[in-house]
Amino acid sequence: MAVVAWGRCFPRAWLYRRAGQRCGRQYRAALCIQLKKPLVIEEVVPRPVRPHEVRVNVHFCGVNFADILVCRGQYQERPHLPFTPGMEFSGIVLETGADVSTVKEGDRVIGVSSSNSMAEECITHQETLWKVPEGVSLQEAAVLPVSYGTAFLALQHRACTKPGETVLVTAAAGATGLAVIDVATNVLQAKVIAAAGSEQKCKLAMQRGAQSCVNYTEGSLKEAVRKLVGSAGVNVVIDTVGGDTFLEALHSLSFEGRIVVVGFAGGTIASVPANLLLLKNISAVGVYWGRYQKQNFPVFSSILSSALQYCQQGRIQPQVGVVFKLEEVNDAFVHVTERKSTGKVLISLK
Repeated sequence: MAVVAWGRCFPRAWLYRRAGQRCGRQYRAALCIQLKKPLVIEEVVPRPVRPHEVRVNVHFCGVNFADILVCRGQYQERPHLPFTPGMEFSGIVLETGADVSTVKEGDRVIGVSSSNSMAEECITHQETLWKVPEGVSLQEAAVLPVSYGTAFLALQHRACTKPGETVLVTAAAGATGLAVIDVATNVLQAKVIAAAGSEQKCKLAMQRGAQSCVNYTEGSLKEAVRKLVGSAGVNVVIDTVGGDTFLEALHSLSFEGRIVVVGFAGGTIASVPANLLLLKNISAVGVYWGRYQKQNFPVFSSILSSALQYCQQGRIQPQVGVVFKLEEVNDAFVHVTERKSTGKVLISLK
């Protein structure tokens, strides 16, 4: 059987490398050996944990478009080769360093890292772990850090969304889009207009709580939104697509509306017409999820704690799309890049 990755076909056996005959315990990890090439699965010898570090037995790892960009050398952060991608995970604590006080062996946790979680084990600082409460599965929890972290940051922290306001979200059937719908509708009591690229995706967005949906492959997004809300426009836009979609969404804003730039999944970075910001008294802001971890950790940590609490209470319901095995990691990347995904794509390590 073959796997298609980065536009080429490779035998599945090519994925596996064995790092020589080594003594002691080993675990499997996905490794990026060369940029823009398929990942390989290699057996890795675990290193000792440092005083403030925790070793986690990874059960699920999220697959994000950012992971793919990292492996292409096109992301803001560029780890040295070879490296293991993966910036969010859930699992069970295996071992703690001498100075760790926040978690203990056997605790169920979610965690974040710049990379290294697409593996059966990962080591991270104790500050980047959060305990998973009773009633929340490790699969559900693995959806929360990036997608829901971004949704809460965009809607609450950057756009200051108020109850009753109307939110337009692009790429609404993706992991972040569905998280935005969930948070806006069920936590912030806002109204949501979803924009997606197919009728099937629109149907899913409506099922997840959007009041209406626009298929932007069928015509102008701006005109479709105008038909729904009139000339007044929407209060908030959360955009993950960029390009012309961003510009049409920008023109759909109301007086003192806010547009939050989350990503550029469409591949084009649009220029902001500054005169429109002035004439309509609107704001254009951005959310780079990982930067909050480094520069405003209290906000970052509080948002993830709140997401876990809301999930336990049943107020939010993370949507899992497809779950791949570790040896199918390249298939998972293709699934995301070809925009086949609805909801969160996960790698299962068990």
